[in-house]
Amino acid sequence: MAEIQQKESGGKKKKGAQKKMDIHVDFTPMVDMNMLLISFFMLCTTMIKSQTLNITLPSNDKNLEQKDLSKAAESEAVTLILTSDYDDKGTVEDNTIYYFFGKPYMEDQDGDGLLDTPEDPSMGVLHAEKFLGDAGGVQRGIRSILRKRNETVLNRIDSLKREWRRPGSEMTDAEFEEKAKAIRNDSTLSRPVVVIKATPEASWESIISTLDEMQINQITRYQINTINGVDSALILDYLNKNKVQ
Repeated sequence: MAEIQQKESGGKKKKGAQKKMDIHVDFTPMVDMNMLLISFFMLCTTMIKSQTLNITLPSNDKNLEQKDLSKAAESEAVTLILTSDYDDKGTVEDNTIYYFFGKPYMEDQDGDGLLDTPEDPSMGVLHAEKFLGDAGGVQRGIRSILRKRNETVLNRIDSLKREWRRPGSEMTDAEFEEKAKAIRNDSTLSRPVVVIKATPEASWESIISTLDEMQINQITRYQINTINGVDSALILDYLNKNKVQ
């Protein structure tokens, strides 16, 4: 509480002299009130759970031997090579993803300096795509390519998701996540093994976008590797065939 105390000065007072007063403020009650308010808000406030992205990481099964970690069936192997184009100011203009399935095809039998087309053009031949979002529920760009390679797993998870969201379903969120994880890691299903490689020109944006596509398409078997001479030769051959400057 505030108190006003009149200050008495000794000696003879002059007629009409103004009385001097001292104001004393006691802050003790205010400190007590502040402590009560802090305690009230701490006890009554609902703590907000941190909203973080759940990233599906590659399998960490310790029962797998080291030699098996680098093995994959040729039909399941997918290689992505990332590169970016920049403007005069150094700003990223566009990101391109080169990709091929299986082993790279590197034969030039006619000697024209360009790689031949194999009997099965879907295997070993370099193609190019972009990062494109969905349009009307339809996947586009590299997302569409990866979804087709992991279609078996995605169909199983979509079926499980419909069962989970069905009215009256007794499946809990934890049970759904556990069953979905089992499907993603089911070795009996046809699943792609993706090798992600970045050229020196590739931007961080392209790498992060590629990892996002792994999450969106429920791909659990992937790794980031370094680009080699064969990859560079495939890109150069693709640019020459398509007359890209």
